[in-house]
Amino acid sequence: MTEQETRRMRRARFDGLARVVVEPLHRYLLRRTGVETAEDVLSETLLVLWRRLDDVPGLGDDRTPDPDDVLPWCYGVARGCLANARRADGRRLRLVERLVRTQQRAPEEAAEHSELHAALDSLGAADREVVRLWAWEGLAPRQIAEATGSTPNAVSIRLHRAKARLAAQLGRKNGRRPGHKSDEGRSGQ
Repeated sequence: MTEQETRRMRRARFDGLARVVVEPLHRYLLRRTGVETAEDVLSETLLVLWRRLDDVPGLGDDRTPDPDDVLPWCYGVARGCLANARRADGRRLRLVERLVRTQQRAPEEAAEHSELHAALDSLGAADREVVRLWAWEGLAPRQIAEATGSTPNAVSIRLHRAKARLAAQLGRKNGRRPGHKSDEGRSGQ
């Protein structure tokens, strides 16, 4: 038998199996979950059946297998696929809940740093990105240069100037000179 004939025969076996099991499996899944999930799980089940076609008990070379022979095993596959889908949905829901909790905290945290965010927003887009990569991501100028496509020297200069502008702007808002305490460098005399 040639490879093409083997594929054709495998395809015919799967088509015969699918004709027998699709409707009962769809009804089985609809009784256990919603329409969208049932259709997704049915697709996944058929994919597993295709991959494990040689493992399906009662499936011979006949074009139409006996439903009593193949359906119990196929129900087991559908049951497993449905369990996988439910676990995946649970993980997605937990992730969404975690993201919602994080987003609810973010405005409070942003409010505490509103001056900093306003100062960052006053910088140009390139300067703001360099500062964020340096401060938030912890990258060195050489790494920032690689990420932005600049030279390390240009990044160092841009970072130095942006930090000076941020310090000056934050110092004006607080009424202090940036980087200096009012009594620093003076003797107590």
